[in-house]
Amino acid sequence: MTRFALTLEFDGTPFMGLQRQAHGPSVQQSVEDAARSITGEDVTMHAAGRTDAGVHALAMRAHLDIAKPLTPFRLMEALNALMRPDPVAVTACETVSEDWHARFSCLGRAYEYRIVNRRAPLTLERGKAWQVARPLDHAAMHRAAQALVGNHDFTTFRSVHCQARSPVKTLDRLTVRREGETVIIEAAARSFLHHQVRSMVGCLAMVGLGRWREARVAEALAARDRQALGLNAPPDGLYFVRAVYPEDAAGMRRG
Repeated sequence: MTRFALTLEFDGTPFMGLQRQAHGPSVQQSVEDAARSITGEDVTMHAAGRTDAGVHALAMRAHLDIAKPLTPFRLMEALNALMRPDPVAVTACETVSEDWHARFSCLGRAYEYRIVNRRAPLTLERGKAWQVARPLDHAAMHRAAQALVGNHDFTTFRSVHCQARSPVKTLDRLTVRREGETVIIEAAARSFLHHQVRSMVGCLAMVGLGRWREARVAEALAARDRQALGLNAPPDGLYFVRAVYPEDAAGMRRG
């Protein structure tokens, strides 16, 4: 049995989420069905994180255990061929040790949220970003975001359907910057609660629009009450961008 680590890129628009669902298509189903066609085996995909319906990924890490003798290149090429026309691509594939696990070995995860701040309708980025027509004060959003960095009870920013045992998480980084008409929010942590990033972005947008004082983000956090949430941003603009593993961290320390 060989363990293959995959890096996946996908457009989440047509999927019910990454994880296999009984009520619609998923990224996991697309990968597993292709792997089964290649190997004749019942293959289960394990991923670094879970994404909701409509959420995208630039570099989701996952792994498959396969008995059939295959090279990483051959597996990657075969998966990409058989997953068409689903908008999922394997951008990298390698063999790893049997104790490497896409989810449990992961030390950190990073997301990016993209807001296109303009009045004109979206064309190329439709479904790939949240359009906000009124001007956003990205500097105020960044200042307000810093109240969320650190170890906190994120109940206010947690979906009522979240299955995590505890609402306490450590947010390592939350930044807001503007690149032309696009406002980009970056979030990094070891792990996130269900809807945490979208909920944080929604409240920061309220600040950027001038509907909330900057201090109200800290007040919403302290409330530990979902009713204190201002807005849950849509999934369109959310991207899983990075998963960090021990070997990555070691490389960063040496660098």
